[in-house]
This record gives sequence, structure tokens and C-alpha cells, in this order.
Amino acid sequence: MDGWFLFSAEQDIMVDDLVTVRNKNGIHLRLASEVVKAANMFRSKIFISKDSEEVNAKSILGVAGLGAEFGMKLRIRIEGEDEKDAIAHLVKLFDSGFSEVTADG
Repeated sequence: MDGWFLFSAEQDIMVDDLVTVRNKNGIHLRLASEVVKAANMFRSKIFISKDSEEVNAKSILGVAGLGAEFGMKLRIRIEGEDEKDAIAHLVKLFDSGFSEVTADG
């Protein structure tokens, strides 16, 4: 099979960032659904991990099943064509406390 495969050195393989759960009640079902809705806005593969457990951020059962409580650190890992936009959006969502009352305000 003949063919050329071009790879760009500028192309990102993955982005990730840490977020803190700022909501007093943690990531309950409604907030998990907001995470899933936000993740599904993007084509990239999006994962959230707590400790050594990693779940698909596009799965309500996965996100809710993390049992992320107030103050916990979560890692968001994204792979795909719109990863930079996706990470910015999800970090902003967590930083805003999902527009709920947070422990610090």
C-alpha cells in the first residue's frame, strides 16, 4: 500500500487541566448533566478523572459515578480537533461553580 501520512509538529496530541469542585454539594446529578451537555458540544474525546478513576465526560453515569465532592481536584483530559476550545469551556464551567452558590460565595 502506497501513501503519505502527514503529521504536523504543531498539532496538539492532548490537553489537560486540573479543576476544583467548588459546589457545596459536589457534582450531583444536575451538575453532572451540565458537564455532559457541555462535553457533547465538542467533537473531541473528553475524560474526567478523580484519583485513578477516569470516566468519559460525555456519559452521565460516568460523571455522576465519580462521586466528586466539594473541594476535590479533578483532571480534565481532552483529545481532538477542538480540544483547546473544549478545555477552556469546561474549566470556565467548573470555575464558575456552574452558576450555583459555591462555598466561597
